[in-house]
Amino acid sequence: MFVGKRKLGRSISLLVGASLVLSALPVASAASSSSLAPYKLTLYYPGSPAKDEAKVEAKMNTYLKSKINATIDLIPIDWGQWDSKMNLLKASREPMDIIFTAQWNGHANDVAKNVFLALDDSRGPAGNLIAQYGKDITRTLDPAFLKGSKVNGHNYGIPTNKELAAQGGVIYRKDIADKLGLTSQLNAVKSVNDLAPILASVKKKMPSMTPLFLRDGDNFNSHYFMQQDYLGDTTIEGLIRKDGTSTKVITRFDDKKYMDQLALTRSLYKKGYINRDAATTQLSGQDALKKGNVFMIVASLKPGKDAEVAIAANLAGKLKQINMTDRTVSTGETAGSMLGISSTSKDPARAMMFINLLHSDKYLNNLLNFGIEGVHYQKQSSEIIKPGPSAANYNPGATWMFGNQFLNYVWNTEAPDKWAQFKAFNKGAKLSPALGFTFNAQPVKSQVAALVTVRSKYIAGLETGAIDPSKAKDFQKKELANGLDKVLKEKQKQLDAFLRSK
Repeated sequence: MFVGKRKLGRSISLLVGASLVLSALPVASAASSSSLAPYKLTLYYPGSPAKDEAKVEAKMNTYLKSKINATIDLIPIDWGQWDSKMNLLKASREPMDIIFTAQWNGHANDVAKNVFLALDDSRGPAGNLIAQYGKDITRTLDPAFLKGSKVNGHNYGIPTNKELAAQGGVIYRKDIADKLGLTSQLNAVKSVNDLAPILASVKKKMPSMTPLFLRDGDNFNSHYFMQQDYLGDTTIEGLIRKDGTSTKVITRFDDKKYMDQLALTRSLYKKGYINRDAATTQLSGQDALKKGNVFMIVASLKPGKDAEVAIAANLAGKLKQINMTDRTVSTGETAGSMLGISSTSKDPARAMMFINLLHSDKYLNNLLNFGIEGVHYQKQSSEIIKPGPSAANYNPGATWMFGNQFLNYVWNTEAPDKWAQFKAFNKGAKLSPALGFTFNAQPVKSQVAALVTVRSKYIAGLETGAIDPSKAKDFQKKELANGLDKVLKEKQKQLDAFLRSK
């Protein structure tokens, strides 16, 4: 059911090398397009709609018809509205095909609600879709991803083939830092405390600029920054620390580092360094930078993340990142970006064929991620690209969401050895004591649903500094009244059983 820490650790060290070799192999067709009836697929994912989306769709559709006799309807939903809109669609049983999902976005909770199909269950309603139509996925994707992202023994999402370690930090406007004489201070930053005088200078010297942009999910208290392992789903209370050795399941409020960081964030908020709408903003950090009046954002980092964000935000060459935490790996990282197939899909097999192509078909993968060659990007070499004349009209900035990232072209503003850097990034990362374990929420799904509702009412304000940390006790009381103890007990029971089985 689960993969042990030692075995998974070995897999991590081979991840990028294997991916680079395997992604170059020829594509294997799952079925002849002539034997398939026409079908229109839907793909739901968080992001801003692009001006040229219809043009890219048309190119994809021409190609997909010849491959799997399908067309695709791309349905990006702005980050700020993603949770609310998708929760309504899921609850109403809206017919959908492919949906972006992740452990930090309620994946295990959605599995408990039967939102997604099991993709490897020969006895399930759709059969073993991975075995039937996902051969290029298992051929190119490191086994650590599929083994680590299972829930109750099955895969309910196909992970993106990308970096595996996680690291928190900030991305800032290097051009502004140089202009204000802050570069040396930024180069010396080691902790969040070190940022305070820098943010103060930005506020004083450029009062029209927001020194630090935070939002729900992207702040100093996010799971990737706080090194918290929520054991498969960050929306379900109960965690251990990834950077520690204890396997006792605690709440976020029992974590001293978390509480200290809440207090520090609150102080930055009260000083006016953080955007006042941090708890409610609909913008992603990337879109906030794109507006041009934000100095710094918090982000989950990897090699070249600053360059990736800069391209998407039309700030090429103007951003720089600061790594501020250790590199760690938990089960959550294996399930940090996935495509799931909705249980309401009218053709799950076709949906799996499409996901399989994203893991093996270089043309389709890059078309979805970068648009049309000669229009949205131009080639400088076989693998290096630069912006095309209409680059601003299609730039999703979501390569980490779709299929096999090692098929992606590299922008000319990124390091040409980007994928080699990914390999080095994964090597030597600290492994969570619970690596390989994913909590099954089914036994306490009613309590989990109640707790997720309680959490949604306070977590954004608390973690962005908009709500005083002294209110945390009140929130914990509400959680206790809604079944917190039962959920913690069940998480501990399952984790202990997993650790004994290794």
